[in-house]
Amino acid sequence: MPYNSSFKQINALKTVKVLGLTFPLLTYEKALSIFQDWIDSKEAHQVCVTNVHTLITTLTDKEFRTINHNALSTIDGVPLVWYANLIHDAGIENTVCGPDLMLNCLEEGQKRGWKHFFLGGKQEVLDTLVNTVKTRFTEVQIVGWYSPPFRPLTPEEDANLVELINTAKPDFLWVALGAPKQEKWIADHLKQINVPVQIGVGAAFDFHSGIIPRAPLWMQRKGLEWIYRISKDKRLIRRYMLTNPIFLALFFRDFLFIKLLKRKT
Repeated sequence: MPYNSSFKQINALKTVKVLGLTFPLLTYEKALSIFQDWIDSKEAHQVCVTNVHTLITTLTDKEFRTINHNALSTIDGVPLVWYANLIHDAGIENTVCGPDLMLNCLEEGQKRGWKHFFLGGKQEVLDTLVNTVKTRFTEVQIVGWYSPPFRPLTPEEDANLVELINTAKPDFLWVALGAPKQEKWIADHLKQINVPVQIGVGAAFDFHSGIIPRAPLWMQRKGLEWIYRISKDKRLIRRYMLTNPIFLALFFRDFLFIKLLKRKT
C-alpha cells in the first residue's frame, strides 16, 4: 500500500523529492505513531529505509524504484538530508535510519505490546541478537527469528517460512538480507504475510548483536559513517565507490541548476 494511502497521519505530512523519490518529512515519533495505526488496521505495509546506495540503485533498477514509490520511505543517509535542505529548503534536522528506528520500535513496543520477528543474517548473529535485545529491553516480545540459507528458497521452503511468520503473528517483521534483496523479498510477499509493519534494515542485526560496531556518533552526524563501515568491511568499497560519486555528481548538478534558476528569477 502506498505511503499516501487512506491514513490521515501520512497524508498530513509534508514531503520532499530527492532524485525522483518522494519522502514524507518524518521523525521517529511520527513513524511510531503511523506504525500503531497500521497495527490497529491489521493491514500489511512496507517501509523502505533509503540511503545513498539504495537511492542511486533505484535510478537503474525499475522494480526497486516502484517498490520505493509504493512504500513508506524514510531518509536514512545524511547526504540525502543535505540534498533536501539545500535543493528544496526542506528544513530536515535528522535522519530516520534503519538501526535507530529498530531500536525505537523495540523500546516503544515494550509498553505497547508490540511483537517482533527477525528474518535474515547468520544463525549465530540472530542468536546473539535475540539475547542482546532481550537483555537490553527486558519486556520486549520476540515471537520468532529465522536465518535463511544463502541460496534462493525452494517453493516449499518459502511457503513454510510464510507460514512460520504468520503463525507467530508479529506486528513487526525486521528483514536483514541486504538491499535491494530485502526490499524485493518484502514486496513479493506483502500480500501473503500478515504483518502490519515490514521493514528492511540491512546491517542492523550485525550492529545490535554487537558483531559489527557502529560508527561513532559524530561520524554518523557528519555523513561519514560509510567511511567507518569500509574500514570494518572492505567488501563495501565497491558499493560505495560506485554509488557515492554518482550521487555527488547529481547533487552538484541540481544545486547549480537551482542557483542559476534563482539568479534568473
